[in-house]
Amino acid sequence: MLKQAGAFSMMGAAAPLAMNLAAASALAAPAATDYRALVCVFLYGGNDAFNTVLATDDPSWSNYAAVRNQQPESIALLRNAAPNRNAKLGSPEWLGGVLPISAASMQSGRSFAMHPMLGGLQAMFNTSRRLAVVANVGSLVEPLSKTDYLQGQKRKPKKLFSHNDQQSTWMAMAPEGTAVGWGGRLADAVASANNSSLFTAISASGESVWLSGETVRQYQVSPAGPVRMGTQPDSTGVSRVYGSDVVGAALERIVTSSRNQHVMAADMAAVNQRSIQAERILSGALPSEALAPYGPASALQYTTLAGGRAHNSLAQQLQVVARTIAAHGSLGVKRQVFFVSMGGFDTHNNQNLGHADLMAKLNHAMQYFDTTLSAMGVAQQVTTFTASDFGRSFTSNGDGSDHGWGAHHLVMGGAVQGGDVHGDFPVLGKKNQRNNQFDASPDQISNGILLPKVSVDQYGAALGQWFGLSPSQLPEIFPNLANFSGASRLALMKA
Repeated sequence: MLKQAGAFSMMGAAAPLAMNLAAASALAAPAATDYRALVCVFLYGGNDAFNTVLATDDPSWSNYAAVRNQQPESIALLRNAAPNRNAKLGSPEWLGGVLPISAASMQSGRSFAMHPMLGGLQAMFNTSRRLAVVANVGSLVEPLSKTDYLQGQKRKPKKLFSHNDQQSTWMAMAPEGTAVGWGGRLADAVASANNSSLFTAISASGESVWLSGETVRQYQVSPAGPVRMGTQPDSTGVSRVYGSDVVGAALERIVTSSRNQHVMAADMAAVNQRSIQAERILSGALPSEALAPYGPASALQYTTLAGGRAHNSLAQQLQVVARTIAAHGSLGVKRQVFFVSMGGFDTHNNQNLGHADLMAKLNHAMQYFDTTLSAMGVAQQVTTFTASDFGRSFTSNGDGSDHGWGAHHLVMGGAVQGGDVHGDFPVLGKKNQRNNQFDASPDQISNGILLPKVSVDQYGAALGQWFGLSPSQLPEIFPNLANFSGASRLALMKA
């Protein structure tokens, strides 16, 4: 690493680009012979997992319905009911009953279902078996029982229940301010398999700490494609500003030149040069968004609760991810990590309508992505998973839910052990009269919040091993993994 850095120092302004292309990493994985991609779908705000994947066996359902049926507006979904379109839009009565799913491994007589707006994902779980549920995932330092938590006998993650800090902990294993995420560390490890590390870590949703590596820099695209630096190329690829190729060329000379020998000026010029080069390379490699299976534009519209059609920004982000995956051969990459996101999950109020609409968008976007990847012939090579700040409270605050901890997550792809619920699904209890405590459940703390049983480290490690990392490399990316026994590792992916 030091020898390589010394050699690059002689390259002047080009050094940052050269260093990035080399992707020097002590974690470098063995050379890949196939193509694989991981796609993180981050649900900002804290998704209400209790209303996303539900236990429908009688004891669980009885407690669920009792706890969530609170005035003035119940947020308890219905188990067996036809939709009543005369009821309030988005209400449990309007939605109708939850959608049953058939898990391959039944858990002590448990039965499960999904939110009524997740019909496409239900079919992926039950029929194509390309979707799995991972139960009760959350940030953990080490295994933590309810007694451990209440008596403070073991370490807890820092700054629980804080949006920014728990988003960072999910993405980078530490509170806000942490600079390197586990998606970026995965990119560091596999970048040597790519001809250029420039397109190893790609975000379609702005800068994300999850994609920040030690050596690999994340490349950001807009949902429409690569971001141009103030110029607009014509049909021949000539950059123009105000229709002038002269002005376009002048602008590029300005932003890619250093006016002095200061290292920061030289570095900025190199960054601008890389941005312009990357945009041209990627623009030339991407298939048109209007062509099948990526388009037409109407494919990015979902059906709203009111029955209309509306643009789905998550689907558009996944469209540019699919187009980039299609270009992987031209780009010379064999391993890629992608980041997309959707906001609005902080459902403290008006949850019935808001969460139902979010579920409709998530269902449409993931179904669109699965259909597109299947048509491209790469469904086996791409694994998509959800993440979120945290789960939410089991108790209702009147028409919403509050910040929680553990939550259920979805993993999609042809390489996934689909059609199953991985991890132990939590026991749901009833609150007592003392500060909303849940004495009868070993998995619930105050307000019925789930105490996680699967750590983010375990969740990420299962994905990372499929991605190509060896068991010895995983603890370097997931620092708490060593605290969890091998027997507790997730058998989430096919061999």
